[in-house]
Amino acid sequence: MNNIMCAEKITNLAKAMLEVQKVVRPAMKDKLNSFTQSRYATLNSVMEACSEALINAGIWVTQYPVPVDGDGAQLGLVTKLVHAESGEWQKSLLVMPLSKTDPQGYGSALTYARRYGLSALVGIVTEDDDANSACKAGIDFQRPKIAEIKPRQNLLETLPHIDGITYQQNKAQDGALYITATGNTRNKNGILKEAGFKWNPGRKLWWKAA
Repeated sequence: MNNIMCAEKITNLAKAMLEVQKVVRPAMKDKLNSFTQSRYATLNSVMEACSEALINAGIWVTQYPVPVDGDGAQLGLVTKLVHAESGEWQKSLLVMPLSKTDPQGYGSALTYARRYGLSALVGIVTEDDDANSACKAGIDFQRPKIAEIKPRQNLLETLPHIDGITYQQNKAQDGALYITATGNTRNKNGILKEAGFKWNPGRKLWWKAA
């Protein structure tokens, strides 16, 4: 694939993007992840945050999948900004693994990649309601520390062996990984809680963040 990421000159595009970034607003976290109980900004929210500003500045945005080197279990997505009057352009390439190599997995990854690719190229942040509320109330808000990332293939191996329980790793709508515990869970609540699992009454299953 062509490695050139922008036109030879982007003076007009840069000026237009400065005007965009003066008025672009944060993307609202408009959807709830039912497993992690945290909110995230959907693709619609990201588009709403910047589309009017880009159009007013005369900038066309397009996103399209491209082939990438590998075993076929990866998605490549190009996000491209074009200044309509001058033809100047800039693009980015995002490559991400597919959780499933079927149409559903491809579509989910495409949506996920589109919102992250567009946010990164335009400079969109998400509106953190919890943090904003805490600041307004004078509360010392601290973000949770990011846990050390474990190799994906070892996640299930670290869980305790419980007779009749099957573990499965999944991906939520916002791209976060989680693990479910299913099977004969009756009278095993204490063991599952000690292993970090939580009960989801809506879906009637035990789960934990990966």
